[in-house]
Amino acid sequence: MKYKYIVFDIDGTLIDTEYAVIHSLIKTITEITGNTPQYANLKFALGITGRNALKLLKVPNIDEGLRLWDINMKLYQHTIQPFQGIKECLESLFTKGYNLGIVTSKRYMEYCADFKPLGLAKYFTTVVCADDTVEHKPNAAPLLAYLAKANASPQNTIYIGDSIYDIQCATNAGIDFGLALWGNNISNPIQANYYFKTPNDITTKFTHE
Repeated sequence: MKYKYIVFDIDGTLIDTEYAVIHSLIKTITEITGNTPQYANLKFALGITGRNALKLLKVPNIDEGLRLWDINMKLYQHTIQPFQGIKECLESLFTKGYNLGIVTSKRYMEYCADFKPLGLAKYFTTVVCADDTVEHKPNAAPLLAYLAKANASPQNTIYIGDSIYDIQCATNAGIDFGLALWGNNISNPIQANYYFKTPNDITTKFTHE
């Protein structure tokens, strides 16, 4: 098999968090500023760290903003679910012997709160969260940290994600990229090594090699 390591983004790739992320951010910004932002104007926040999102929104106290956002996120926790077919995909890849990993812009605390309760964490041997690197997507640092942690090489690793930040991170790290089309928020097509319409397409591609 060409790849030994298959690395996934979380939000918009493994689990559907868009509704929870954007609505909790709307509530947070409204509470801080008194002004209610439009849903569409906050979609840029999907795929980057919460800290960077709040910086771009010019929130004066980032730490307080993150604290409030974490509280508001809990109100929408019930809306977060794995995308259809993800569990079956991971089970197949895991059974086939691939080393599965995660590189996410979530802080470890968010990973534990949003992702672990869904029962998918057992498939992954190496996880890199926002806390693990100084630089974040689209910088190569998160994927380079993964390679070091997993003892993998760019040649035998592929990263699967849904955002422009993900492909930029992969490109900067010299790693092949697969675009998850079921969750992506990209209006214009971007260059990827593979395009996956459904999680089952990943299963088909990598369990039949």
